[in-house]
Amino acid sequence: KDPEPERIKSKRSMFQRALNSGVTIVAGGDVGVFEHGENVRELELMVEYGMKRMDVLKSVTSVNAEVFGLQSLGRLQEGFLADIIVVAGDPSKNIADLYQVKLVMKDGTIYKQ
Repeated sequence: KDPEPERIKSKRSMFQRALNSGVTIVAGGDVGVFEHGENVRELELMVEYGMKRMDVLKSVTSVNAEVFGLQSLGRLQEGFLADIIVVAGDPSKNIADLYQVKLVMKDGTIYKQ
């Protein structure tokens, strides 16, 4: 395995310091570095860099909504606007299962089934 470049070591260290300091971390705000449909890579890196899988899943849903002040978003709850995906597997055990999208519903309309 090739040694990790210094810039990657630095990013990993900074991410871990932020986690350990209790910084609120959200996902997806500036993921433009990944091709459309590949944003799960950011979530995989967050896990790889030390964030718990459930915290990563929250960071891209409810925490994101809270940080951006978006009311009635980010939770599966009556009265909330829901964009839902169904995946094969269990992303709380393997974050990469998010690549296995089986259903997409946005604003109550199914776009992929």
